[in-house]
Amino acid sequence: MQRTPKGFRLHIGLFGRRNAGKSSLLNALVRQDVSIVSEVAGTTTDPVEKPMELPPLGPVLFIDTAGVDDAGALGAKRVAKTRQVFDRTDVGVLVVDAGRWGPFEQAALAELAGRNVPAVVVFNKSDLARPDRAALDELASRKVPCVETVASRGEGVAAVREALLAAVPEEFLHAPPIASDLVRPGGLAVLVVPIDLEAPKGRLILPQVQTIRDLLDGDACALVVKERELRDALARLGRPPSLVITDSQAFLKVAADTPPDVPLTSFSILFARQKGDLAQFVEGAMGIERLRPGQRVLIAEACTHHPVTDDIGRVKIPRWLRQYVGGNLDFHTTQGHDFPDNLSDYQLVVQCGGCMWNRREMLSRLLRCRQAGVPMTNYGVAIAFTLGILDRALGPFPDAQDVYRRLHAG
Repeated sequence: MQRTPKGFRLHIGLFGRRNAGKSSLLNALVRQDVSIVSEVAGTTTDPVEKPMELPPLGPVLFIDTAGVDDAGALGAKRVAKTRQVFDRTDVGVLVVDAGRWGPFEQAALAELAGRNVPAVVVFNKSDLARPDRAALDELASRKVPCVETVASRGEGVAAVREALLAAVPEEFLHAPPIASDLVRPGGLAVLVVPIDLEAPKGRLILPQVQTIRDLLDGDACALVVKERELRDALARLGRPPSLVITDSQAFLKVAADTPPDVPLTSFSILFARQKGDLAQFVEGAMGIERLRPGQRVLIAEACTHHPVTDDIGRVKIPRWLRQYVGGNLDFHTTQGHDFPDNLSDYQLVVQCGGCMWNRREMLSRLLRCRQAGVPMTNYGVAIAFTLGILDRALGPFPDAQDVYRRLHAG
């Protein structure tokens, strides 16, 4: 359970005013003192994450946040961190002092509703006060489940767990596959895995591991080779594979060595579909055609790895984009959950595959870019576009390929 990647966990965000009892509720839910509890308002400063098992659902990630009513300069920074948690929350828990309901609670609930995130309202400290009747009527009319608790004593916590299980969104229970729907049971996928400076010593990177597991779960076979061995490996097979999946950085060589009648795509494009919206990423790639020298491009990395020589996000993608545009571009980079508040400064956003993220966070980022009118694409889609092989790389995904052909022809 502890080793399940965050991206596969249901993200449950705890929101509310300072000292409403969020940390007490988290401790009671996980049966551990993972958050500091104090009578002093504002004790929780940064989001506190706690992975655990929530039967019968499985691995989840609880995120305890600072109070959304925090004040002062430091308080504003804590509120900003709390707002980042909204972007990756699958189910929101709004913790309220039982006798207190007002604009803060209504705004938090509206934030979740605006993102189509299911919410559970927990009226804590119900031994000291009862929930406001008008608030209960309002929540009932909106079909928002409510639970009364005394978290410090563990009272009502079982009911909170039941409410959380009932609120799990359908899209989480039936998450899109990575590649298993593209290869029939018993079929073969060939995975091209370069071993370069960015490959971790002694193991494969997470997208490759997750793709192999997804294929095995679908009763398919996986053959793993380096790019230099691909041509020979294909020649040894008795029949063509159902699919070839490559690291995007090896696209050109792999495309040259893979027969035209064999479907070809990349790990990053698979994750563009599994974590987000492939059609929107393809639409965003059309923004590359409109780029002009001197314009600003944001490279967004989900993980906080230390850049290496010839790093894909810091060196290779900027180089391919400059070559395509025919001039210099102004590149900026963000890492982790950081993302600019003002996206209008950028003409293009290029996002990594997001293997460390849950799908909610990627969809939130796509929504923000669409609202700002800024095209957003992902590493694999952008690389295939600049190399002139995006049409082929989208062959396994007819709907996305149709979007590309329609926009490219226009």
